[in-house]
Amino acid sequence: MRLTISTAMLSLLAMPALAEPPQIVTDIPVTGSLVQQVLGDLGEVRVLINEGSDPHHFQLRPSDAKALQSADLLVWIGPELTPWLERATGNLGEGEAISLLHAPGTHLREFGAGHDDHEHDHDHGHEHEHEHEHEHAGEHEHEEHAEDQGEEAHGHDHDGTDPHAWLDPANAQLWLTVIAEELASRDPGNAETYASNAEAAIREIDELEQQIATRLEPARDRDFVVFHDAYGYFTAHFGLKPAIAVSLGDASSPSAARLSEISAKVTESGAECAFPEYGHDPALIGSATEGSDIRVGAELDPAGRGLEAGAELYGNLLENMGEALADCLTAKG
Repeated sequence: MRLTISTAMLSLLAMPALAEPPQIVTDIPVTGSLVQQVLGDLGEVRVLINEGSDPHHFQLRPSDAKALQSADLLVWIGPELTPWLERATGNLGEGEAISLLHAPGTHLREFGAGHDDHEHDHDHGHEHEHEHEHEHAGEHEHEEHAEDQGEEAHGHDHDGTDPHAWLDPANAQLWLTVIAEELASRDPGNAETYASNAEAAIREIDELEQQIATRLEPARDRDFVVFHDAYGYFTAHFGLKPAIAVSLGDASSPSAARLSEISAKVTESGAECAFPEYGHDPALIGSATEGSDIRVGAELDPAGRGLEAGAELYGNLLENMGEALADCLTAKG
């Protein structure tokens, strides 16, 4: 027995050390959810902006700076969403950063753009090929932005590229593959696991997308109001009419002139539903729709700030948004 134990110990000592999965830091819970799906049980993602935090006014804590310093990889949406994090990447040490918004093949749109910017045809009856050869959106119209320049002084700039690209499920599916390839390049021993996890997550999004599309089909011609201009990817992907945004940005309150303008648009369009947004005063929706008989729907949470962090967050975000829109827009009476 003693010889057997000694032999086993020598065998273990002779084995090469297994490479550990890379230490990963992400910006927001949505990004963390996508990375965690690919990483699976091999590790745990560190999310800088935790549940309930505001990405516009977030400040790195010493523990966050330390996490960046020791990270092998930072996965983030990009400076279009969190410009302050671009400066913080200097704390990465020997690690690297990848911006999902800039991943080749990502479909991008401009703030304020309508359905005509969405080049790819979402036929929900066919299977995705995941080629993602999308053309970037065209020129942004500046009329409304110029009027409300003062209220967009904080947070990401609501002019140019809309960073809420995760609300197009096709982008999230592309990013899952990008993440799997990035992790495999740093941890070849687990490359097969990363690829398998990504494919499983892509299939789950396909199934969820079909369910959401079916629920939203009767709402495709309905007008509705949201708090801020963040839903273009979602509405274009599922063939909905562009939402009427009370505020162009989400970092400050809309001006009185903006509220008056939106009130007129609500009356003109005959919008049926208005949706408050997580982290923002619902009274602003009321101010913009005062005097109308518009229905108030469930609270929307485009960044998943109110959801429990983890691998399931992204799917829950899409499902909740689809259900909230469908429940109000297809309600009778």
